[in-house]
Amino acid sequence: MKHTDIYILSGFLGSGKTTLLKRFLQSEKERGRKIAVVMNEIGQVSIDSHAVSEDAVLSELLSGCVCCTIQDQFEVELYSLLQQHSLDVIYIETTGVAHPVEVLDACVSPLLAHRLQMRGIITTIDATRWMNRQQLSIPLQMLLKEQVRHADVLIVNKTDELCVDAQAKLSFELQAINSDARIIFTTFSNVRMEDIHLLSKRVRNEHERMNIERLRIQTYVHTFTSPIDLDVFEQWVRQLPDTIYRMKGFLRFTRTSGVYFFQYAYGTPLYMKEEMNVPLHFVVIGEQLDKQTLKQQLDNMQKGEG
Repeated sequence: MKHTDIYILSGFLGSGKTTLLKRFLQSEKERGRKIAVVMNEIGQVSIDSHAVSEDAVLSELLSGCVCCTIQDQFEVELYSLLQQHSLDVIYIETTGVAHPVEVLDACVSPLLAHRLQMRGIITTIDATRWMNRQQLSIPLQMLLKEQVRHADVLIVNKTDELCVDAQAKLSFELQAINSDARIIFTTFSNVRMEDIHLLSKRVRNEHERMNIERLRIQTYVHTFTSPIDLDVFEQWVRQLPDTIYRMKGFLRFTRTSGVYFFQYAYGTPLYMKEEMNVPLHFVVIGEQLDKQTLKQQLDNMQKGEG
């Protein structure tokens, strides 16, 4: 099955997300790729849709934020895009107040995750606003830091307005929050697509070619083929590390009938009986996932070796 790349464009209001999106779309068009854009605005009217060329499929989600009030609507829209179009890549431009992990969580519905390939969270930063962030409310200051902390690439705009010492100070502050992210200092979101593609690189060892993920927040999709023991599963959930943020998926259990939709967030599990007969896809979201270990644990659970 063809996988569709997906990029999340994060960043506070006015930090340059739309300008960056326009650059990305032009680059993708030159490569001949089929593109879709999902734009999320909190208000009733989109102000950025003019930035998307006629070559791209545009979906606008208004009157709510993807990561909370309209998450179900977002999943339906993604499913519709994948069903109706043969897409190479989807760009999601979030609201300026969206939390990146919550947006990623909305992207990876168990019904869709096996069809999507997460390529990175790209966060734009207004250098001047960052330097003056103490003027913002405490919740907004915390949001800015969270957008930085979960990014794979940080694009710092308006750096021409800063002296060398101020740029160095800003770089140090960002690296203290997220030492793994690639930081690009620029103006008007002037970056090369090639710099973004370096998020995922290929290396060759003696025997095989393997993909090394360089994403800070990763997803692992597992497919169960038979029921598992509920007690063993719950014991596994209780010993999970703090670096696993979200889990969700469809499960069958050995001593009960039917399918259950399972969700896990902030350490709290939730089970809901499902009426539909759906594939047993299970999604894990977290930092620097040990995917091989996860696969082995879940495989053993299915074999009754938990």
